Amino acid sequence: MKRADTPGPLTPAQAFDTLYASCAPALVRQTFLLTGRRELAREAVAWAFQRAWLRWPEVARDRDPAGWVRATAHDCALSPWHRFRPRYRHPEPPPTDPADRALLDALLQLPPVYRRTLVLYDGLGLDLPETAAETEASTPAAASRLTHAREALAAQLPELADPAELHRRLRALASTEPLRTADPEPVRREGERRNVFWTRAAIAFTVTIIGATTLTVWSAPTHYEEPIAPAQVVRGVPPVGVSGPLSREQLALRAKLRQAEAKGPERLVPVTR
Repeated sequence: MKRADTPGPLTPAQAFDTLYASCAPALVRQTFLLTGRRELAREAVAWAFQRAWLRWPEVARDRDPAGWVRATAHDCALSPWHRFRPRYRHPEPPPTDPADRALLDALLQLPPVYRRTLVLYDGLGLDLPETAAETEASTPAAASRLTHAREALAAQLPELADPAELHRRLRALASTEPLRTADPEPVRREGERRNVFWTRAAIAFTVTIIGATTLTVWSAPTHYEEPIAPAQVVRGVPPVGVSGPLSREQLALRAKLRQAEAKGPERLVPVTR
């Protein structure tokens, strides 16, 4: 017999809120290590959870829902398109602690794929195959990236040559930053609002294409019109004749006409007898 106080299955919203509450705060701090920007870290995590809510049946059945959201947030945070946004053209204030500031500067000098591999392996503690799968690389490639990232950090900060010390410093840097996350309900509402907006935009675009196609079909000619033949040179026509010099009689006639009155010759009056 089932007890009355036995909790029932979680609704999709409750399951999403549970995942958000357990993962979002730590994920924002991890994303800050990748970007060095607090606002971008919060925005990338919120966008990843909005995507997860819109695809919740798929995410809920995933082998690792937290990993799905983490990979989406990291992809969004490391997108090269952020450099063209006016709000992200200028750097944010660095950490107050000089050691944390030096570590963050060294991290941001690494290539994005090296930085992501280092944060996943030495910061989060994932093993090498999991790190390779999340970064879409082979295990040897992930190992090579990790080695080069550690060497680059150790060249600037020799005390970080010890992996244990690097792990401690990465966790300390992520924990000292005052990074807050929004409540899960506004994140779900914003995801639904964006989904409605893009759905309406897709419908409007489709209607526009259909209208333009209909107008083109309606205004198109219904029969074939032969093009006008290009102009051709007509040959064999004799040239226009040019009059030669006037004769003596023609010159006398022209002088007589010039001397006559402009109103014409005198009128002839009949002679009466």
